[in-house]
Amino acid sequence: MARQPDGPPPPPTVQKLRLRYTKRGPLRFASHRDLARALERALRRAQVPMAFSAGFSPHPKISYMGAAPTGAASEAEYVEIGLAVRCDPEAVRVALDDSLPPGIDVLECVEAGEGTGGLAERLDSTRWRIDLADVDPEKLSAAVRALLSAEVAMVAKRTKNGTKDVDVRAALVSASVAGEAGRAILHVVVRQVTPTVRPDDVLAALAAVADLHPPVPPRAVREAQGRLDGTGEVTDPLEPDREAGSRCQGEPQPV
Repeated sequence: MARQPDGPPPPPTVQKLRLRYTKRGPLRFASHRDLARALERALRRAQVPMAFSAGFSPHPKISYMGAAPTGAASEAEYVEIGLAVRCDPEAVRVALDDSLPPGIDVLECVEAGEGTGGLAERLDSTRWRIDLADVDPEKLSAAVRALLSAEVAMVAKRTKNGTKDVDVRAALVSASVAGEAGRAILHVVVRQVTPTVRPDDVLAALAAVADLHPPVPPRAVREAQGRLDGTGEVTDPLEPDREAGSRCQGEPQPV
């Protein structure tokens, strides 16, 4: 017979909160594991009453959603946490934000709406801004037109299972170019397929179809994650929770 863990079972999850946070400045070079550790330490410092898993090694109930790659900044990272005590979402946001290092800013915290489905199901696309210093916007526009007119744009992508050829064109929903102070700015929307097509893959595709090679390493910022609407725009994944306006049983507690 399997041995059972000693002590009482952990308290149940009574509330789920969904948070949007940033990854800015030097922290764009932090790995997802580093960011997860920083968030878990901040939850302890902020004394957020986390729910824990059962078993011999209980861990706080935290679910991370589609982390941005190392080296990319983000204005739209998402995480879901389970609480053992009902709390005011805004109080949790403020307490957690105050406990995190500069660069990780908690922008919003909402209660998961009952019957609205999982958060991960709402994240099927990403909008990226890619800043390309010392690149002529007209040259970039021509390269983008070549990519959008291509039927396929295969690039070699390194994955945990080795190198794999990926069709960037199939994942690319839209792309547009703007110019700003000696740089070209590329805005792209990509579907979050497997393996994920990231900014460096888009640039590799531009190099393949139009021989575009930026002289300075680009800087990418994830501007949004969500579902695509009928116009190809990325929608706000927390909107269903706001609309649900979940009614709390009992008064939420301050953190």
